[in-house]
Amino acid sequence: MSLSATARIAATADGGLPLLVSDGPLALRRTRAAGPYTRVTVVGAMSAPLGGDRLAIETEVRDGARLLVDAAAATLALPGRSSEPAAYDVRISVGEEGVLRWLPEQVVSVHGSELRMRTTVELAPTARLVLREEQILGRHGEPPGTLVTRLTVRRAGRPLLDQELAFGAGAPGGWDGGAVLGGHRATGQLLVVDPAFVAKPVESRPIGEHAVVTPLAGPAALATAVAPDALALRRALDSVLAEVAPC
Repeated sequence: MSLSATARIAATADGGLPLLVSDGPLALRRTRAAGPYTRVTVVGAMSAPLGGDRLAIETEVRDGARLLVDAAAATLALPGRSSEPAAYDVRISVGEEGVLRWLPEQVVSVHGSELRMRTTVELAPTARLVLREEQILGRHGEPPGTLVTRLTVRRAGRPLLDQELAFGAGAPGGWDGGAVLGGHRATGQLLVVDPAFVAKPVESRPIGEHAVVTPLAGPAALATAVAPDALALRRALDSVLAEVAPC
């Protein structure tokens, strides 16, 4: 049987969480954080998303708030009884002088699964954002399921980034070719939006052999990486995180 669940977070400048609502497999926990951030950890309460499931997390970072959202474990997209794809929507808004570090664990596309993931972000002009996405295509030794992800970010009401990625069965041809993944099974993106980049944009450059960071008009920087496994992918993105958005 498919399920529908929406978890909700709201953070305020005084460190409060006036809204912290878990739902279904999306259990939210306030956890200890170093530094100025309020921290919320997403804990999977059951196996999800399965085929046909409809999951969502809505997050509001109000004016002046500083929020860190992470996860206790990877998200496994699993096949289910329904032939319908699973859907996982992340909807985020960050107010004036607000800061959000959205750092979940990987999404693992298990063989036979089909997941459509959509992340939508609305940023105020003075908001800052660090957002990481990591996709692992299949568990060890297995082919991936079907995974389609879309990331849409708007700043001050204007488009900053809108990109869609598709992998696995049914994806457009070439997704595993030399121009895209080149046989790798781990890929990810790190987006950093910071008004300070207006005066000092990030320089475009390679990171190791299989990653690159590029400036975006907005102001923002986007790092994209492919890797043979989740550990190598995280190391590549962490190196960018430490340099571009250390705190």
